Amino acid sequence: MKLNVIKQRSLWWTVSISIILAGIIGMVISTATLGSPLRLGLDFVGGTRLQFELDCSKPGNCDKPIDLSAVRNVMDQQGLANSSIQVLGEKQHALTIRTKTLEPNQRVELKDALSEKIGAFDPKAIQIDTVGPTLGQRLFTSGMLAIFLSFAGILIYLTFRFQFDYAFFAFVALFHDVLITAGIFSILGLVLGVEIDSLFVVAILTIIGFSVNDTVVIYDRVREVIKEQPEMHIDQVVDDAVNQTLSRSINTTLTTLLTLTSIFLFGGETLKYFALALIVGFIAGAYSSIFIASSLLAWWRNRRLKTA
Repeated sequence: MKLNVIKQRSLWWTVSISIILAGIIGMVISTATLGSPLRLGLDFVGGTRLQFELDCSKPGNCDKPIDLSAVRNVMDQQGLANSSIQVLGEKQHALTIRTKTLEPNQRVELKDALSEKIGAFDPKAIQIDTVGPTLGQRLFTSGMLAIFLSFAGILIYLTFRFQFDYAFFAFVALFHDVLITAGIFSILGLVLGVEIDSLFVVAILTIIGFSVNDTVVIYDRVREVIKEQPEMHIDQVVDDAVNQTLSRSINTTLTTLLTLTSIFLFGGETLKYFALALIVGFIAGAYSSIFIASSLLAWWRNRRLKTA
């Protein structure tokens, strides 16, 4: 298989811009309705999260799924109408609630009221987490700082290793990957109520490292070809470099995706969306390294030659 990256660069750019625009629209709607571009989880905003599961060892307790409207009625009666409620599981016998910070007696009161309305809960499956608003804000600030420092460190490193235009377009490709991942999670937050937590920040940092690795391999090959054949046109140099590293890029990404897909399918609720963020980011990273970072570099070099 031989790709003609430069000839069809308008197509690659259109695909990327379309996905990014959809994500930005999702973020705007999310900001208008939820107050933030993504649906923030308990780690960042603070509060209490309660998880309950019906006790199916009791006869008749799991004959039907949990009735969401019944849960909402109980929450209204408890003065917790603004809480986030999700029914989980294939048979919809589990329930997660995120609400304002509750005292121990309030948690017991809420559990008893829900149990009376929708059925007995399995005591072994009850999970209650509480995060204070100060700690949540600190986690959010630390996460954003870590992402910013990663971007800055990569930009400085690539500027020293290559030239500034290589570093700049690698940075654009990284930003592209992060924006696509954030946009898709913003849409998932609106449609499915998916929240981001501290694991999402870990996923973003991992995506940044993985994506730039692929771009560096292609840029390395571009630099070598330019050194060996300085008379060759930059479009041909970039096409050759992409095709010579294509097998490596595809094989590395596919083997990584196999592992991540296994985690997504069988890793449980805690790791499910962490794995999904990595899957989205790694696919975007492989795409941007091959089609975006390389074609932008060729476009810029051509433009500079014409204006020289």
